[in-house]
Amino acid sequence: MRAASPTLVALLHGPDQPGLVAKVSGWIFERRGNILHADQHRDMEAGVFFQRVEWETAGDPVAEEDAFRAHAATLGMAARVSSSFHRARVALFVSKAGHCFHDLALRWKAGEFSSELVAVISNHPDLADAARGYGLAFHLVPVDERNKGAAESEQLALLRNLGVETVILARYMQVLSAGFLKSFGNPVINIHHSFLPAFAGGKPYHQAHARGVKLIGATAHYATAELDDGPIIQQDVARVTHRHSVEDLVRKGRDLEKIVLAQAVRWHLENRVLVYGRKTVVFD
Repeated sequence: MRAASPTLVALLHGPDQPGLVAKVSGWIFERRGNILHADQHRDMEAGVFFQRVEWETAGDPVAEEDAFRAHAATLGMAARVSSSFHRARVALFVSKAGHCFHDLALRWKAGEFSSELVAVISNHPDLADAARGYGLAFHLVPVDERNKGAAESEQLALLRNLGVETVILARYMQVLSAGFLKSFGNPVINIHHSFLPAFAGGKPYHQAHARGVKLIGATAHYATAELDDGPIIQQDVARVTHRHSVEDLVRKGRDLEKIVLAQAVRWHLENRVLVYGRKTVVFD
């Protein structure tokens, strides 16, 4: 069986101008590459062009990554390039609720995500046995108001030692500080149990029930220093009525949370999400 050719994925954005698609595809053709998929979007109001292109490369993937970034710069475009040879190293942050954790762990076991799940980090011991049952390393780092700074330092040291490139907050019920996010310096994906920007903060299902909403939702977004305000990756909703209790909303919401978070993680790991400002372009 012939070994699979290495593929590269590039996400580009910059000021719109004529000929960008042709210049990108022409560069790939001239270097004997074969485009597998390409998609683009233009923000009409901002005049910004976005593109995702995936191609088989005939050259050394690392050298081609550098060469493509240099070519994109000559077009006035910022580019992020990733190779199919690279499997991102991911850590899950969890607390007590296990629905998102179990869903993601089972999807990893089934091979749905092209990455390495290298650690589960929690402020509670509740999911320790389950994590080890999946063959995942579990790290307990208790957090309270008195030791938050020390706990985050311990978490950051773990992430550095493990070479973690993405953190997923699978219903981790602690707010990461601005200092943590800055020190980590890599993407952090959070699942919030409401249709943001509605009902940010704590107990959103209780807030939704008190307002008598007819739709509840879940939102996966990149974490930023401002609580529940990061660029949104994926959202979904479920219909509810006056007959549903808070417990009903929580139960229905858990299903949404699992699906929305899994889809956001998949898109992120497949390099389909391009962040600009407070928004994202998702090449689904």
